[in-house]
Amino acid sequence: MNLENFHFTIEYGVLAMAAIILYLLYYVYSKDSDYSRNIRSIASVVEDLNREIFYLKRELKEAQATMQKTPSRMSDDEIYQEIERSVYDMVQPLSMALKQIQSNIESIEMEIESRMAQLESGVKQISIPSSIHGNDDEKIISLFQQGVSVDTIAKELHISKPEVEFVLKINKIK
Repeated sequence: MNLENFHFTIEYGVLAMAAIILYLLYYVYSKDSDYSRNIRSIASVVEDLNREIFYLKRELKEAQATMQKTPSRMSDDEIYQEIERSVYDMVQPLSMALKQIQSNIESIEMEIESRMAQLESGVKQISIPSSIHGNDDEKIISLFQQGVSVDTIAKELHISKPEVEFVLKINKIK
């Protein structure tokens, strides 16, 4: 009876861990979709800005062509300075918008890194028994390094294949 209770407790523990892992996967997936949506909206804004720059350049060329056709009352230096001011006035809002977009992207990247670090530390803090059957970790590692397959190790030690893979992954062997 004690062994059955032990296996029953282990099964609930494994189910609880699986539920936690599924929740973490769902959380990462939902955050990833949020960030993807944000990036798409930023890409849309950048595309609009590029289109606006294209139109402004075209207008500038047309204005230059018109200025060249009409008799000039202003000197070449004055015309150059006027064009420079006009271009600066047109480009300034775009430049500021691009800087804002860049800072938004940087803050999103920092938030992603922060959340990834939180998730990694959260996963590390989950108390997972080193092995359900005692010192199987060393046996698993030893057998795997001897060339024994994961299936064979699982059968030989009477544990699941995912548990063997988990021990190998935790110990950075596989």
